[in-house]
Parts: sequence; C-alpha cells; structure tokens
Amino acid sequence: MIIIEPHIHMYSRTTDDYCGMFDAGIRACVEPSFWLGSARRYAGTFFDYFQLVLEFETVRSRRFGIDHYAAISVNPKEADNASLSREVISGMDEYLNHPRCVAIGEIGFDKITGNEEEIFAEQLQIAHRKNLPAIVHLAHFEKVNAINRTLSVIRNERFPEERILIDHNTEESMPIARKTGCWTGMTVYPISKLTPERASSIIKQFGSEKMIIDGSADWGVSDPLSLVKVCDYMKKNGHEQKTIDKILFDNPNDFYSQTPKWKPDFNLTPIDPGEFQR
Repeated sequence: MIIIEPHIHMYSRTTDDYCGMFDAGIRACVEPSFWLGSARRYAGTFFDYFQLVLEFETVRSRRFGIDHYAAISVNPKEADNASLSREVISGMDEYLNHPRCVAIGEIGFDKITGNEEEIFAEQLQIAHRKNLPAIVHLAHFEKVNAINRTLSVIRNERFPEERILIDHNTEESMPIARKTGCWTGMTVYPISKLTPERASSIIKQFGSEKMIIDGSADWGVSDPLSLVKVCDYMKKNGHEQKTIDKILFDNPNDFYSQTPKWKPDFNLTPIDPGEFQR
C-alpha cells in the first residue's frame, strides 16, 4: 500500500531513513516547521531554515522516491519570544506562498503561555487570509487544559475547524477533540508519545473519520517507520484494510488537498546514488 507521512521532521533524518521509508511504501511526506535543538536568536535563521525545507529537502527526498512538502511557521517551542516571533511572522509571506508550502504549522502551545497564545492567534489569522490549512501542536502535558485553550483560540479567531489538524492527541484529549470539526492527529513515537497499540485502541473507540496518524520523527528517540508499525499492528488487531488505507493515505491526502498546492507524485523513482554528483 501507499502511505503518506503527514508530519515528520526530515531535516533531522538521514538518507538511510529515506531509503527505508521508500522500501516500506511511504511515497509522500509533509515537514512542519520545527526548532533546531536550541532556540534561534535571529529572524534570518528561521528564513534560512524555511528555504532549506522548501527547496533542498524537496530535492533530497525526490532522489529517494519520496515527494516532500512543508508547512511554515514559528513553532510553539520558540513562540514565547514574542518580539522575535513577530519579526519572523512579518517576513514569512514569501515562504508561505512557495509552491511546496501546503499549510501553516506547527503552531499552538508548548508551555501554554500568554505569548504563545498571541503568536498562535496571529498565525491563524495569516492562515485564514491565505486560505491555508493549519497544523496545530497540542502541548505535551496537561492535555485537557491544552486542548481547551487551543479550541478557545481557534474559535475566537473563527478559523474553519475543517481546515485544522490538531496533532499529538492522546486518550485524555481525544474525547474533546472528536466533538469538534477539526481533524484529529495522533503521534506514534517511542517512549514519550503513543505506541501502535494505543493508537489502534483509540481508532477502535473513536473511528477513522478525520483521524490522522504520524511519526513526527525528529531529533529525539523517534522512528521514521512508525506508520509501518501502526499498519502492521492494526492488521493484527482486527482493523479492516479499508480502515488502514483511510488512516494512512485517504485522510492525510484529503486534509492537505484543501490547498491546490498539494499535488504529490506517488510514482517517483529513486535515483541511482552514482548519479547524485553529476
């Protein structure tokens, strides 16, 4: 089957990861904006990063048969620095207009501060103006408080919920998220987030409609093949193939299809490594 990885930070991954992803059936991915391992000090550092994930990473991934897109934002881990965030926001237009930018994100809360809320709201306004979907990062602690604050911002801004993907849900936040019109994401990530078993159980409880799973692989202990392990476990756990296809292909494809810039090529052929230097 063809798999779309809807949220992965390939900036931090190796070419071997791309090879493994291709061999496992992953044919397209989306890279939301992330931090670099430490807080950036200058707006220009953000802009260089945006350029890299929109252009260099797209070329790198195509060499290994995977069509790469990106989402652009000030990520929540750095949004508490409001003055720097606004400097970055003021220069984001050219990157948001790039043909490879299919959403704004990740945006939302990290430590659930007032500054983060203001920057979250300002970036939602930009997404609304540009008619872009938004990938929202749900804070990794106090999940109930985090999702309630998140929904408050979304509704105060009157942002269309069908164009929102709230990611990093768990058993705590999912009952609230599923009562909204938002797409609901889960991250399968060793140690700190969900296991394939927990994700499968949540799907059995809440269904597959507007449900998305990602690996979110980054600098930490993470796995670019998380979705393959989810697929394998769901089969063992009694899910029908049509449910697995919906979760791992149809739903992410439908979410990103809300922008005409999403035109993935699922038939790319990896290039012989000997051709890279020519």
